[in-house]
Amino acid sequence: MLQLNAKLKALIDKLWDRFWSGGISNPLSAIEQITYLLFMKQIDELDLKRQQDAEFTGDTYTSRFVGDWFQPQDRARLDELAKPKEGETPEQTKAREKELSEERKRVAIDKSTLRWSHFKELKAELMLPHVQQKVFPFIKDINGDGSTFTRHMANAVFIIPSANLLQGAIQIIEDIFIEMERDAREEGHLFQDIQGDVYEMLLNEISSAGKNGQFRTPRHIIKLVSELVNPQLGHRICDPACGTAGFLLDAYQYIVTQLAIRKAKEGQTFPPDDDGFIRTSVSGLLTQDNKDILEQNLHGYDFDSTMVRLALMNLMMHGIDNPKVDYQDTLSKSFAEESEYDIVMANPPFTGSIDKGDINESLQLNTTKTELLFTERIFTLLKTGGTAGIIIPQGVLFGSSGAYVDARKKLVEEGELKAVISLPSGVFKPYAGVATAILVFTRGGKTENTWFYQLENDGFSLDDKRQRIGSSQLPDVVAQWRARDPQQANDRKANHFFVPAQEIRDKSYDLSFNRYSEVEHDETVHEEPKVILQKMKTLEDKIQQGIAELEGILG
Repeated sequence: MLQLNAKLKALIDKLWDRFWSGGISNPLSAIEQITYLLFMKQIDELDLKRQQDAEFTGDTYTSRFVGDWFQPQDRARLDELAKPKEGETPEQTKAREKELSEERKRVAIDKSTLRWSHFKELKAELMLPHVQQKVFPFIKDINGDGSTFTRHMANAVFIIPSANLLQGAIQIIEDIFIEMERDAREEGHLFQDIQGDVYEMLLNEISSAGKNGQFRTPRHIIKLVSELVNPQLGHRICDPACGTAGFLLDAYQYIVTQLAIRKAKEGQTFPPDDDGFIRTSVSGLLTQDNKDILEQNLHGYDFDSTMVRLALMNLMMHGIDNPKVDYQDTLSKSFAEESEYDIVMANPPFTGSIDKGDINESLQLNTTKTELLFTERIFTLLKTGGTAGIIIPQGVLFGSSGAYVDARKKLVEEGELKAVISLPSGVFKPYAGVATAILVFTRGGKTENTWFYQLENDGFSLDDKRQRIGSSQLPDVVAQWRARDPQQANDRKANHFFVPAQEIRDKSYDLSFNRYSEVEHDETVHEEPKVILQKMKTLEDKIQQGIAELEGILG
């Protein structure tokens, strides 16, 4: 969508330039600081919207920005002061309580001054210390002691060095939100989709992406995976290598959409987005029970602490108040979860490796390649009957070494390998041109037939620019997936077909599309040899005639 909004792209480029010229040139540091500011802005916006919704519906909502807030060190001191001293007299108690009251007044911070809408109006020289010393500590503490968010934000540092950089960045972010709102109002795009596009464009600038096989998954591919695995309210959902939590966010939005469609009034429709998928932004209509169920059942892990913070903030900016994302290497010996989840959605690291001594003993594949180990880890995370949709490099489909074959064999023989969807090689550009595929499988059950689909057009150009070009096959993948029937005619010349499990076994569990497709060759009609010979003689005569004429001209 942003490819079509030149103004938003220009504003984002301007924001990056502001940070680089302001002394924060490391893209990962810059995106983290930008995310803190976006988080401050969006938490304020979300709080105001919830207040308005509560007034409209008559529900009760307590704003995050009402009352006093105390710095953690001040809370500790006040708590200590509030404790009665052993053997203290009534006069001493009265004196202590007076001191406590006066100290509370002295250190109390009015939460309303911590709103983005308040501090953005401050003069630059007042804004920087206010955000550094009050707003940022409050944001780190916003979910209270003991929360996952507070724990992972403990080491977060606000490093914007100058008042001019902060004030300039805030103004650009204000302009970005104004343009997002205009785009949503005039172009009919969902605000949450535009916000997601903005965040993705910011993430595009992380130069360290692609190291150790870590690539950001395009949102339209994430949406496709959600459609294939069909998460439902009450499902326990996990991404064991979640990055910025794109899969978890779309699972949340997919479920919200399904609930909204079921509650829709007669005649109410939800048009598809630019990618051909239906997603709504009506999470405010969720009942509190449904919201609690959703939040309790979304789980993410990543072994990069910065990514964990970005994931937590990304989910909270989209209305998930208490996200469950944790710092954890799910391949390591310290990770103990197994048979826990109904749905796993993931794009685990490609072409990475892990030290053999660190690999969890429960993983049986004889390899250090992360793309294979994650395939096995995801299989073990599923409950019996649970379904996974994962993205893997296409080399996993046909690699001939023992670990590759064993990984594919496990999916076919110990579960139901439902689908292999080959993606075009440009999906992950500009990070890499590696060809990838989506695997859909269920733990337990029996593989009788596996559905193959060759996707050639994902709706974007396959060069580094990745411009939207239309004619996307993604809606067709979903339509054919839902209508699939192994009992119907099976045309191996088409771009989708079924392959029996026995045939897969006979071909060493090779899962590449071309191994099973039939290519239709056009019949070529050749002339008789005598006719060809006569044509050659005629051509030779013309050549000789031309040479003779040229000699005559030259004398």
